[in-house]
Amino acid sequence: MNPSTLIGIVASVLLFAVILFFTAENPALFVDLPSLAVVLVGTLAATFISYPLSEVVRIFGLIGTVLRNERLYTQQDMDELINISRLWMMGDIRAVEEALEKVANPFLKTGVQLVIDRAPQEDIEDLLQWRISRLRAREHAEAQLFRLMASFAPAFGMVGTLIGLVNLMFLLGDGDITSIGQQMALALMTTFYGVLLSNLLFKPVAVKLERRTEQRVVLMNMIMQGVSMMSQRRGPALMRETLNSFMAQYQDEINDRGGRDDDADPAPERG
Repeated sequence: MNPSTLIGIVASVLLFAVILFFTAENPALFVDLPSLAVVLVGTLAATFISYPLSEVVRIFGLIGTVLRNERLYTQQDMDELINISRLWMMGDIRAVEEALEKVANPFLKTGVQLVIDRAPQEDIEDLLQWRISRLRAREHAEAQLFRLMASFAPAFGMVGTLIGLVNLMFLLGDGDITSIGQQMALALMTTFYGVLLSNLLFKPVAVKLERRTEQRVVLMNMIMQGVSMMSQRRGPALMRETLNSFMAQYQDEINDRGGRDDDADPAPERG
């Protein structure tokens, strides 16, 4: 599991356990299945209306992606690219093709194959840039799916609150304290669940997916820069220094952005 995700889950559970232990006479009162159903079913229903079925069914897979501890093989991709470039400079096409067969990154493999096929540099860059843009657009839409759910959850929490208040008005004249209490719980707990799911599940997942996309795009841009240098027959030593500087610069920019609140196939990751 992703360490930061695990820390967040543990911290959230501990926080609510401490709050309920010290403030609630009966913590079981905070477990209200009808209220939770109103929020979850309403949010999912609105999401199904808003998105095609093929995109909505990916929700659970995307949550699994956030939970997994994915690795970016930046150094390995860089070493493979530099090694292939060295063979290319030596004119050993067979060795280049053999090394290319061992490459696991499809984005890197595509770029190098285009160089071997002697495609124009501009065409190579255009194709690789298109694949980067396609990945960014697709994964941005995935993050937006969770941001939309984060906006739906509190809204359906308010719907449950209104349902509970309407029923409460009808029961006030009867004086049935038990029924009044049940409707009051429904009215309050739906809002509670809506805010909780929005801010502790849907929004964090969206942010995590956006950060993941940014890291993948950085790596893909690094590969595109290396492939471009290979097409220009630049030396491997110059390529290594350039790519190291490229990644250092982008890492600084990522860290700077990470300090603020806002924030190709999927080549940069494996396994």
